[in-house]
Amino acid sequence: MIDAARKAAKGLARDFGEIGELQVSKKGPADFVSAADIKAEQVLFEALEKARPGYSFLGEERGLIEGTDKSHRWIVDPLDGTTNFLHAIPHFAVNIALEREGTIVAAVTYNPITHDTYWAEKGKGAFLGNEKRLRVAARTKMDEALLGTGVPFIGKPGHGQFLKELHQITQRVSGVRRFGAAALDLAWVAAGRLDAFWERGLQPWDTAAGLLLITESGGKVTNLDGGDYQFGDEGILAANLELHPLVLEKLQAAG
Repeated sequence: MIDAARKAAKGLARDFGEIGELQVSKKGPADFVSAADIKAEQVLFEALEKARPGYSFLGEERGLIEGTDKSHRWIVDPLDGTTNFLHAIPHFAVNIALEREGTIVAAVTYNPITHDTYWAEKGKGAFLGNEKRLRVAARTKMDEALLGTGVPFIGKPGHGQFLKELHQITQRVSGVRRFGAAALDLAWVAAGRLDAFWERGLQPWDTAAGLLLITESGGKVTNLDGGDYQFGDEGILAANLELHPLVLEKLQAAG
């Protein structure tokens, strides 16, 4: 999985180098980014298919491709943080998860620019690179916590709900950040950089890898009702065990 992510990342990093030039062009880089996205997913599909023939494949660009092996499925986002990429902001990721009989058993989140490689195997822990074991942050008080989130953008519903949630959270925490790549936000919760993260409207390829990274680093992931997070749930909340109920309470108070 790491090899596949790095293969896809080579093309993304090369294309990213050209984005700055496209920013000043009249046409703009949007078409270019769409092509980069599709190319990266093709690289991932070919590499993963070669490594494990017959596994099903769920990708952001091509949707679901049923394989002969019905018990395994790759869940892939070739470029999470597309808008950052589009604006030459070096904060985006290749996201790969392996699902076995409905359970995520392996995960990789890779930033092509910083080369940070977050990975996990079920029951074996979560890691950054070759050596660093990931653990969620130990902070237990809301007023010391730094949270990540995602803001609804043009064409997305839920602006009013988000503002109510933000009002409940910001007056009680040390800060809220919106970095624009949910895959990295979740990896950063696993790494203890963010104390918690919540967002609505995410897709399986945004969250699948992060689910395992966080649980293997000692954290908790639920939907915004407090139940086990399932693909298709409207929202997600990830945090350490102490902060999770405190943040959930405030989000639910937003109505």
